[in-house]
Amino acid sequence: MLDPSHPIAKLLKEDRRYKIDAYAFVFEALNYAHNRLGMGTDRPAEAEEEPEEGSGRETERHLTGQQLCEAIRLYALEQYGYMAKTVLNSWGVTKTGDFGEIVFNLIGIGQMRKTPDDRREDFNDVFDFNTDLQERFKISLPE
Repeated sequence: MLDPSHPIAKLLKEDRRYKIDAYAFVFEALNYAHNRLGMGTDRPAEAEEEPEEGSGRETERHLTGQQLCEAIRLYALEQYGYMAKTVLNSWGVTKTGDFGEIVFNLIGIGQMRKTPDDRREDFNDVFDFNTDLQERFKISLPE
């Protein structure tokens, strides 16, 4: 159970568009992008200075909105296959712009960071749920 004092619990009360599963999925997809796909460039987050050498602060690996959407698409297909669109829709996510809303909600409560170049609009129309999650879905048999 989510602690009611956690920032995400408060966010879920204020913005009821998306289920907690959608927020968790975005974190999982970000981890997938970094660790499985090797995506991301080293950049300082907004409002932070370049880390000083030996300061113990590390530069964060950053994805653009488009890159995160592509990682989300691949992760959704890996996790849910042909049902990916249905699962995402059940969480209130119907288009890639919704991922931008989720990410910027998380930025707003300090659970994610952005660079000065990041915009909510970067997530708009990156891929089409019908085309890229269902119509182009292929079942691959293991070798």
